[in-house]
Amino acid sequence: MFIVREIFHLQFGRFKEAKAMVAEGMKKGIMSNIQGGRFLTDFTGEGYRFMMELPFKTLADFETELNREMTGENWQQWYEDFKKLIRYSEREILKEITI
Repeated sequence: MFIVREIFHLQFGRFKEAKAMVAEGMKKGIMSNIQGGRFLTDFTGEGYRFMMELPFKTLADFETELNREMTGENWQQWYEDFKKLIRYSEREILKEITI
């Protein structure tokens, strides 16, 4: 299992807008609504981070979903508007292990 963590470092005071845009994107099917996914925000540390964690069985599954999302009908316009709220972003891809 892989966990893809998208971390968006927001401009100061733009969290509510970012949250609303993601909710709208999910409602309209612009963004994926993957079972087991979750949204997070910071409680300590560098402020104004908005994170999405999504589980994928394989990296190929992640790539397929990313391609589906980014070639969607309304993706480009939504993403251009969302980028205006972001200072920078990063992606972590983590592999879940059992011990």
